[in-house]
Amino acid sequence: MVEGVQRRRVETGERYDVFHTDCPARDVVDHVTSRWGIWVLISLRSNSLRFYELRESIRGISEKMLAQTLRALVQDGLVWREVEPTTPPQVTYGLTEFGRDVGEPLTELFDRITRRLSPRDAG
Repeated sequence: MVEGVQRRRVETGERYDVFHTDCPARDVVDHVTSRWGIWVLISLRSNSLRFYELRESIRGISEKMLAQTLRALVQDGLVWREVEPTTPPQVTYGLTEFGRDVGEPLTELFDRITRRLSPRDAG
């Protein structure tokens, strides 16, 4: 079963007022740029991962914070969640088309930064 919320599509030419506090785009930006949101998107850029694989790939994140971050990104429609009805359940996460679109410039930013760091800074 794949879960996710689709956001309302904006008609061509119509834009959200991102400076208004009630703008739904602000919530998405807050989730993407949260301390852990960017790392989840970057971790999922190449392939889907199970919860424990994500936790292992993002050093320093607690299970609670990973679960909260994933919940928000699934609700925003950036990440899909699939539950396999096994015992215990196996939960896999991956990027939606929207998530890949949003994550691409973040990955590019990360790659640019790491290319500029000297080897001793990158450690």
